Amino acid sequence: MSTLQQQLQEYLQGFQQRAPAERAAIMENASAELRQSGIEAHALAMHASLPDATLQDVHHQNKSLHELHANRPTVIVFYRGGWCPYCNLTLREWQRLLPELQGLGAQLLAISPQSPDNSLSSAEKNALAFPVLSDSSLAAARAFGLAFDMPAELIDLYQQFGNDLPTLNANGQWALPIPATYVFDAQGQVCYRHVDADYRVRAEPAEILTMIKNMRSESLT
Repeated sequence: MSTLQQQLQEYLQGFQQRAPAERAAIMENASAELRQSGIEAHALAMHASLPDATLQDVHHQNKSLHELHANRPTVIVFYRGGWCPYCNLTLREWQRLLPELQGLGAQLLAISPQSPDNSLSSAEKNALAFPVLSDSSLAAARAFGLAFDMPAELIDLYQQFGNDLPTLNANGQWALPIPATYVFDAQGQVCYRHVDADYRVRAEPAEILTMIKNMRSESLT
């Protein structure tokens, strides 16, 4: 089975072959400017405590991050939305490895700014069996230091794609979280973080499973 990195690279190569150079340049520049803003360094740091925020599940029910954590090792994946192919590849790889993650006594939460209805569509499209949560207010993304306002040229490009984020996210905003993966231990402390301003770069789920497995072994010795 291909790793997530291999799947992402394969998709990227196909995109680079078919995308107009001007379009690709706009996206490259936006990622570079976002990295230069320092957002990666200012995101929630190692050993920090889990912030609390109220999210909605796919049934429009309010859920507290602290309540969802429930003193269990928890992987939290921030993704952009179901319109993002890199996000869908990431979510599907996590779904593939979900039984192994659960076997280690850990859980997975996926968070995006999509509305609950669009979160449900993402869950159904990717056959996901873990909570897919709506952060339409961007409260969680901001608590983690991941939210950013999109630049004008990127907004224009997304409008050309038909990705009307203010409507998809039901918040009237052209704002997103940068993709990130955090692992919190049972005490609610960050023990792993992967934050990258380049939306094409994601944490490798298999490597995180190995880390959690090692943590579990150490706690039993």
